[in-house]
Order: sequence, then structure tokens, then C-alpha cells
Amino acid sequence: MAQKIVTLITGGEKGLGLKTAQALSKQGQVIVIGALDTQKAKAAVEAMTKAGNEASYVALDVTNHAQVQAAEQYLEDKYGYLTILINNAGIVTDAMKPSQEIPLAALHQEFDVNFFGSVDVTQTMVPLLKKAEHAQIINLSSNMGSLGLATDPNFPFYNMTSLGYAASKAAINFETVSFSKDLKEFGIAVNSVNPGFTDTEFGGRNTNDPKPAGMQTPDEGAAQIIKMASQNPHPANATFTENAGELPW
Repeated sequence: MAQKIVTLITGGEKGLGLKTAQALSKQGQVIVIGALDTQKAKAAVEAMTKAGNEASYVALDVTNHAQVQAAEQYLEDKYGYLTILINNAGIVTDAMKPSQEIPLAALHQEFDVNFFGSVDVTQTMVPLLKKAEHAQIINLSSNMGSLGLATDPNFPFYNMTSLGYAASKAAINFETVSFSKDLKEFGIAVNSVNPGFTDTEFGGRNTNDPKPAGMQTPDEGAAQIIKMASQNPHPANATFTENAGELPW
């Protein structure tokens, strides 16, 4: 009998993480939400289970190693393996200030969540991923983390300064490349996805405010993540993609 697809989504209680969780739950995947806000996670899980799907949540601040370890133990005890890890949790705190004005504390905070937290979760979950029939890791990156686009004057966000966020997402891309090499022999695919400029509360945005030109709906923002997580085993490895296709690293 084939294993169930067990999917852990960090920051899965809201925004793109929640959209992804809901869509993959409808496909029959077993969803485990790694949540900072457990009340929102509880409501999300109740809705998924009411629809007849299997879902649960764990308290998971990706900067808290004890909680990362506890999440791994939960998955080990309940399922014995993990099929898909979606590193979705992320923040932006540098408020698009000029690079010379961004407080170091803000940069540290962004890297702690966006990069170090992602690496800690990935390293901790690798033993469980190795036990799955067809495992994959999806890292949420950003086109702002692309060095190729950042140096292209035609890039729509060329003049947008966000040193900490962009640098942490560039680091995420290298995390993807590095883990993809290390885990290839175990058949574990590792890829980066750019959700794009999306209408969520990310970064403190008020979703009641008018949408800027070019801003996607949450459904559009989650589409490529869902597409990647819906392919098991996943045929691609070490890619950086968005809805429109491949992106330069």
C-alpha cells in the first residue's frame, strides 16, 4: 500500500501557507501546519477535518529549536515519515529603508526567520524525509532574491531597496542549491518558488487597502507552490520557478 502524502507547512495558518494547506488538503494530502498563531491553526485544521480530510497542527516558531525538534518528534510518532516540507514561514522587517539606514537588528531578525529558521527545520526533518517513498522540499523564495533580476534595470522592483529581505531570500536560494546536491542521492527533490507580489497580510499590509498595480490574488500567489507539491515524485530538482516559468538565480 502506498504511503499517504504527509505535508508539513511552516507558517501554514495564514496567507499563502493557508491557501496552500487548503488546496493540498482537498487533494487528499495529510496536512500538518507548523504555526506561530495556534488559534488560527486550530480554526484552519477544524475546517479541513470537517471537510473529511486529515489535518493537524503543531506550535512551531522556526527560530525556536526546541519547537522544531518537538514538531519532528510529533511527525515521527504519528506517521514515521514526512513526504513534503514546505518552508513557507517568513518575515520582512527592514521597511524598504535605504541600505545604509537599516538597523542590524532588523537584518538579524529577517535572517533568523527566513534563512536560519528554514535551514534548522530542513536539517531536522531530513531523517523523516528520507523515510518517505517520494519526498521533496519546497522553499519559498522571492524574485527579489534573484541576483540576476536585482541587477536588471528592467526588473519591476529594480529600485526597491529591501536589503535584509532580499539577501535572506538569496540565501534561501543557495540553501535550495546546496540541499538539492546533498539529498539527490536519496531521491529528495529540493526547489525554490517565487510566489510573487501577493495580496496578503505579509509585511504588515492591510488587505483592505487598495491593491497596487500588478499585485496578485492569494490564489495566484499560491498556485506555483501547489503545482510543485502536487507532483509526487517531483521530476525537477534545484529549480527556481514562478507561475510564468523559470527564474534566474
